[in-house]
Amino acid sequence: MAERKAKVVRETAETNVKVDLNIDGSGQFQITTGIRMFDHLLTQLAQHGVFDIKISASGPDQHHVVEDVAISLGKALNQALGKKQGIVRMAHAVVPMDEALAVVAVDIGGRVYSAIEVEFDEASIGDLEADLIRHFLVSLASEAKINLHAKVLSGINDHHKAEALFKALARALDSATRIDERILGRIPSTKEVIEG
Repeated sequence: MAERKAKVVRETAETNVKVDLNIDGSGQFQITTGIRMFDHLLTQLAQHGVFDIKISASGPDQHHVVEDVAISLGKALNQALGKKQGIVRMAHAVVPMDEALAVVAVDIGGRVYSAIEVEFDEASIGDLEADLIRHFLVSLASEAKINLHAKVLSGINDHHKAEALFKALARALDSATRIDERILGRIPSTKEVIEG
């Protein structure tokens, strides 16, 4: 099986982003975006998705940093999966963190759609603007060419809600990107192609 890895570099007038992704990793990560809470959430993707992820990002405005990391990571995921042969494709995860509970369902089927239901009580979670979490998820789904449904079912603490959401995303992506030995070499679609 070909290595499922990708590197994406995005340099704009607003940001400089480098992403290195290995889907078949061991959960190793090196993440530096200049936004501590965002780094913390991205490490959840590596750790609980069991992906190797290296991200370095810089820019004067956190909106553009978060957006461009999402764009770059989404592109890397799509590129690393190639033609998507043999993948499970659809998966979901329900993850608790203390009083918070989040659910994420994904379909790596080439159809871009995101439905995000999350509300935060404060404007910021640590040093991260809370509304950027929704923007990150929408941008990631768009560039990864996936269908993403993410919802925080309950919770009081904004940090716990955000972390449960990213852990659920990690677990769902881990399950959906796994190789199903029963369909090796086949594309999991009646169309026999997954575009994107």
